[in-house]
Amino acid sequence: MRNNSLKNSRVRTPIFFIIPIIYILMMFIIASSIVMVKEDSFTFHPVKQNVQKAPIEFLVEIISLQNTYFKQDLLEDMSPISFSKVAFETTLQIQLGDIRTLIGNELPGYAFFDTKILVPGLGTNYTNIPYESSPPLEDLLQERELSKIELEKLETIRESETITPPVSTSIKKRVLIYHTHSYESYLPLIGLTGDPDENKAVDAKTNITLVGEMLGKQLEQKGIGVTVDQTNIGQELNRRNWGVTRAYEVSRTIVESAMENNDNIEYLIDIHRDSARRKTTTITINNMPYARVYFIVGQASENYEKSFLFANKIHEELELQYPGISRGVFEKGLTEGNGHYNQDLSDNSILIEVGGVDNDMVEIKNTVDALANVISNYLLNEEKENNNG
Repeated sequence: MRNNSLKNSRVRTPIFFIIPIIYILMMFIIASSIVMVKEDSFTFHPVKQNVQKAPIEFLVEIISLQNTYFKQDLLEDMSPISFSKVAFETTLQIQLGDIRTLIGNELPGYAFFDTKILVPGLGTNYTNIPYESSPPLEDLLQERELSKIELEKLETIRESETITPPVSTSIKKRVLIYHTHSYESYLPLIGLTGDPDENKAVDAKTNITLVGEMLGKQLEQKGIGVTVDQTNIGQELNRRNWGVTRAYEVSRTIVESAMENNDNIEYLIDIHRDSARRKTTTITINNMPYARVYFIVGQASENYEKSFLFANKIHEELELQYPGISRGVFEKGLTEGNGHYNQDLSDNSILIEVGGVDNDMVEIKNTVDALANVISNYLLNEEKENNNG
């Protein structure tokens, strides 16, 4: 009898060491999961999604080890948890069954796969989704003149336009157009047509602010009051001794100041240029070349749903009138970009990417015309409905 009891004690003894270790490991995983999914840092990253509900399920699973009926009564449809799987995915940020998570973590710059396609445009898929590049600040501060060829194109466009008085309107400055990445330019505009390095498409003088200026003038002609901000964001970053990743902090102060000085501002339009090449960013519609556009919605913004509805309405109307011009509507969270994009400052805020590094003045101008037609119609209809209401 004594020998048997000794044998049993030898078998049972390790359990007293294993159980505390298991519980400590579980609590560590629970704490890690809670930190990962706290509200101010949550995004739609697939691994984070998997552990979003992990804390409560871990607790249920632990308690059910002692009472098997507990889990059945509390969560009848809850599938069993693989502790090893969740621990592996949480620790290494790799989702089993999705090779993109492994590639995204190992290849520099590939983490952009986290961007979510909300509404796909023509040809849009996860092989050509948008991504942000961040050239060195010193490159953003250089100033170059508009290419002579592109300048001639611009002059021809201006001469061919029929100047008409603005449509009768209250002309309140209801729209603010601004440029968080004001230094983004187009290779043809700065005399670098076809350059293989897309990061060269930056300039402090000849840049995306031309697009905002043209769009503002077009909207004014159609009866929409517009303020166009042309702050040199690169200079502001340099003055504050900030890096390019803090551009949205600069533009936020600009937007807040504009809204404080003008209570009429309701619509915010942030104009950008994508880093993609010509094949992805150019389309011919009715024998006219256009720079394609797309829209970004900040997943972390409290106005996420309203921003999405605004962007989607413009996308849908563009597609009706100019089929194929829109690449779609995309969502970006905190792991893929700014996450907010100042869209929490207004119920009607939109981020539009106009073309890519290879688009020229004619293609850009045609797209600005299309945007002006659609946006003006949308805003005037909104104003009419509000007045009737």
